[in-house]
Amino acid sequence: MKLLVISQYFWPEEFIVNDLVGKLVAQGHEVVVATGKPNYPDGDVFAGYRAGGIQRERYLDKVDVVRVPIWPRGGGGGFNLAMNYLSFMFSGLLFLPWLLRSYSFDAILVFAPSPITQAIPAVLLKWLKRAHLAIWVQDMWPESLEATGFVHNRGVLKGVGLLVRWIYAMSDTLLLQSRAFEEPVARYAARGKLVYFPNALDPDAPADNTQGLAPELLDALGPGFSVVFAGNIGKAQAIETLVEAAVLLQGEADIRLVLVGSGSMLDWARGQKALMKLDNLLLPGRFPAALMPQLFDRASALLVSLKGGGALAYTVPSKIQAYLAAGRPIVAALHGEGAKVVSNSGAGMVCEPENAEALAGCIRGLKALTATQRHAMGCSGRAYFNEHFNMNRQVVRLVEILQARRTGVRHDDE
Repeated sequence: MKLLVISQYFWPEEFIVNDLVGKLVAQGHEVVVATGKPNYPDGDVFAGYRAGGIQRERYLDKVDVVRVPIWPRGGGGGFNLAMNYLSFMFSGLLFLPWLLRSYSFDAILVFAPSPITQAIPAVLLKWLKRAHLAIWVQDMWPESLEATGFVHNRGVLKGVGLLVRWIYAMSDTLLLQSRAFEEPVARYAARGKLVYFPNALDPDAPADNTQGLAPELLDALGPGFSVVFAGNIGKAQAIETLVEAAVLLQGEADIRLVLVGSGSMLDWARGQKALMKLDNLLLPGRFPAALMPQLFDRASALLVSLKGGGALAYTVPSKIQAYLAAGRPIVAALHGEGAKVVSNSGAGMVCEPENAEALAGCIRGLKALTATQRHAMGCSGRAYFNEHFNMNRQVVRLVEILQARRTGVRHDDE
């Protein structure tokens, strides 16, 4: 199958679409990626790239990657983020038809976390290439804009809703990363387009065992009970609640919260740590994804959190799949579909989001279990991952779905 993958985010940024592309190629499919210049999550364009101009490169020595100009996210704020979103959309519309003029495609797959506007160039390319257009819906717009506090104006939200309705109308297939997405997305699209297709993880991804963990990580994961949060440290992750939980746990010297990653709330969290002298809260920064298996293996438990209510309750954060695959017990401070996955897998404990007392109690409760009980939780999580979120199986299923739908044959999973 000949596939064009459109994603505002791609390697060396760390997103699951990287591994998906690798698996597609490994299974014999031809893939081209159209993307922007890497600048997530810190907001600065990565070394070796520039914000302006067109760049081409090869991924895994097998995939043509075309990069269009983009406005970097910078230090955050509404203006920079809006410009970041809009610049990729306009660059895609302006440059991609010409840059991809010599290619033909059977299907176009849009990896669609925020912003949904990245699908707009794909609509144009669908008609130019006469290809099947599938959007892998990761965030629900306009609901996620409101849930994260990015947009409050009702008129703007209504306008975004109309845009989403048009994008979905122009698509042929909408792949939903969460079963809970079905009803909200159905308000904007025909149900016949909706197919459940969860995020997955590559179980064969090589871990970096050539170098040990950084000294600051080894110190953080030393003796005692270390609870590790890994990923974006931003507003949606309810970082304020994690800091409040650290305050409540401050008197228990053997419990440590380790927040590994970067994002818009990292400097705030560091300021709170210094202000309140939280020795049990460690913020070592961001490290390569290849080191995460070592990190997870040394952790006593793994932590996932989101703000409560709104669209975020429908989302299954990708880190949950990574945590399940690691075979470590999970503390989940969230509602909705993500909480349901942790509960159904038997992999850990769940508490309500944005409730520091509940989170601290959950951590204490997990620590009070025996090592055997915690090990059993981790094993249950790993088994659940292999059954539901193994990327080897999911990529085969993705191609089956796309081939069936572009030829008009109904797929068994629909």
